[in-house]
Amino acid sequence: MSFWRRKRMLRGVVLGVCAFVISCPVEAQQAQPLKPADLPNPYRLVEGWPVLPAAMNDGRWGEVSRVQVGPRGNIWVLHRCFADKPPGSAVCLGAFKDYPPILEFDPAGRLVASLGAGLLAYPHGLAVDRDGNLWVTDVNDAGRVLGMPATNADGVVMGQDVLKLDPAGKVLLTLGKEGVSGSGPDAFDRPSGVAVAANGDVFVSDGHYPNAHHNARIMKFDKNGYFVKSWGKLGSAPGDFDGPHDLCIGGSQQHVYVADRQNKRIQVFDQDGQFIAAWPQFGQVNSVFVGKDDTIYAGTAYPDPAYAGKAQDDPTATRGLIRGIIVGSAKDGTLKAFIPDPTDLRTVVRGSSASGITADDQGNIYAADVGAHSLRKYTLQGHH
Repeated sequence: MSFWRRKRMLRGVVLGVCAFVISCPVEAQQAQPLKPADLPNPYRLVEGWPVLPAAMNDGRWGEVSRVQVGPRGNIWVLHRCFADKPPGSAVCLGAFKDYPPILEFDPAGRLVASLGAGLLAYPHGLAVDRDGNLWVTDVNDAGRVLGMPATNADGVVMGQDVLKLDPAGKVLLTLGKEGVSGSGPDAFDRPSGVAVAANGDVFVSDGHYPNAHHNARIMKFDKNGYFVKSWGKLGSAPGDFDGPHDLCIGGSQQHVYVADRQNKRIQVFDQDGQFIAAWPQFGQVNSVFVGKDDTIYAGTAYPDPAYAGKAQDDPTATRGLIRGIIVGSAKDGTLKAFIPDPTDLRTVVRGSSASGITADDQGNIYAADVGAHSLRKYTLQGHH
C-alpha cells in the first residue's frame, strides 16, 4: 500500500471520529449525524400539562415560539396570540392582536399571569434574566407576513427589535429601531433569539431566514443596551451562519450555543465570539438550551432514509424528516437520547416542531411547538 493511500485512509478515520470531538470542529462539519433511532428515549410525556384556561381561545394553543424557566421556577411561554396561520408564520395581528403573547405558569401547569398584548407582531425569541426580567424579540418586518398592517396603538410599525420587560410587562429597554431593519450596530433584520449572561450582557441572534439585508450574525450588548460587538456573516465556514434561529448561554463554561439552522449544526463560542466548535451531529437545529449540569437539549430534525432520493418538488419530500428533541453533552457534543415528536408535522418544512426548548434543574424538559400548536413537558421515566 502506497504512502499516499495510507494517508488518505487515516484521514478518513480521523474525520469520522471528529464528528463527536470538540477539538476537530472544522472536519466535523462534513461528518454524517448519528441516526436518532440508535439512541434511547428515557423520557415520558406529562399528559395534561399545562392547563390553558378555556376562556383563552377555548383552551386551544396556536403557534408556540419559546419557553423558559424563570428564577422562581415558574415557566414563561412566548406564543403567537393563539394564531396558527400561515403555518410557521402566524402573527399577533388582526383578530389576534389583543391576546397576550406572554404567559406564566407555575410548575404544576396552572396559569399565573398573562401580559404583553399589543407589544409584538411576530413573537419569536425569549429569555428570562436572573432578576426575572423578560427579553423578547419581534422578527416582524413591516407587515410582510400576510400583508397585514403591523402597527401598534400609536400607529408605529412594530418589530425588528428586542424588548426588555419587567415581570408585569412594563417596557424597560428597547434594542434596535422599532419597525426599521438594518445591518449596522443599532438595527436588526428579523432578530430570532436572545440570551442574557450572568453579568447582564445581552446576546441576540440576528437574521431569521430569509431577511432583506442577508444578516447572519450574533450581536452583543452590555446590560444597559450599548452595543459591544458582533460576529459572523452569511456563509457555511466555521463562525459563519445561515439563519441563526436560537441561542443560549449555559453550562459550566457559560459558552454561547447557537442553533445554526440552515447550516444544520450547533456552533459554540465563548462570550467574546471566539469560535470553539461546530457540531453537525445535532441535525437541523431549531432550538438549543444548555443546563447547569452541561446537558444540551435541541429541537431538531434528521433526514429520514425512507425519503432518500425524492425530488425536491415531490409533495412528500417535506415529510422526509425524523423530528424530535436530541439530548447530549455540552462539553464534547456526544449524543445521549432522542425524543421523537409526538405528531405528524406535515406543515413544518424546516427543522423540529420544537421552536423553543428549555429544562429545569430537575431535568424536566419543556418544548414550545410551532408546528404542533402545543406546549410539552417531559420527565424522566419513573419520575413524577
